[in-house]
Amino acid sequence: MSEPSRPAKLPRAAAYDPDCARCPRLAEFLAETHQRYPSYWARPVPSFGAADPRIAIVGLAPGMHGANRTGRPFTGDYAGILLYETLHEFGLASLPESRSMDDALRLRNARILNAVKCVPPQNKPLPDEIRRCNDYLRTELQALRSVRVVLALGRIAHDSVLLACGLRGSRFPFAHAREHVLPDERRMLDSYHCSRYNTQTRVLTTAMFQQVVRRACELAELA
Repeated sequence: MSEPSRPAKLPRAAAYDPDCARCPRLAEFLAETHQRYPSYWARPVPSFGAADPRIAIVGLAPGMHGANRTGRPFTGDYAGILLYETLHEFGLASLPESRSMDDALRLRNARILNAVKCVPPQNKPLPDEIRRCNDYLRTELQALRSVRVVLALGRIAHDSVLLACGLRGSRFPFAHAREHVLPDERRMLDSYHCSRYNTQTRVLTTAMFQQVVRRACELAELA
């Protein structure tokens, strides 16, 4: 497999640093991963999607053999199967499947961000790593003024959005399909993460996820 091409140069805001090494454990793990898999992206993964989205979708972190390999969130990853199929169903994606950074899939009115931009060992970032990476999420959410709805995929994404907004988690408890009004009048909508575990155990079904994405479109006035 050829090495994924690097994305076009991004605007120099603090929303993304391809050479970030703020978290020593994650930086070391990325270096080890690059040695084991030379063709993998193995760097912080940039956000992906529309430049002026109505919906910001916040995930957890890159998967080892998904976004960490391809350089695009949820691409080549089991969790991306349900995500991209559902986004396509509601007109937010041009294709129902994303295989590589270079494929033709594009997002419309939506952008995917991650709470943590580097793949963590065992897919489990430490609390301090989530906090360190939160500056990037905060900067991007503030810059995306077109966003009306933030769709948080899982509790860590939910908590990370609250941290980025300077809010206390106790005032905004997480629950699937729960809606929250943020101080800037944006809405945050919670969903269980579309991970392999959640879908295979039916903690999250296709119908449940479609319902929450449908509601995100309604809140964003896209339906």
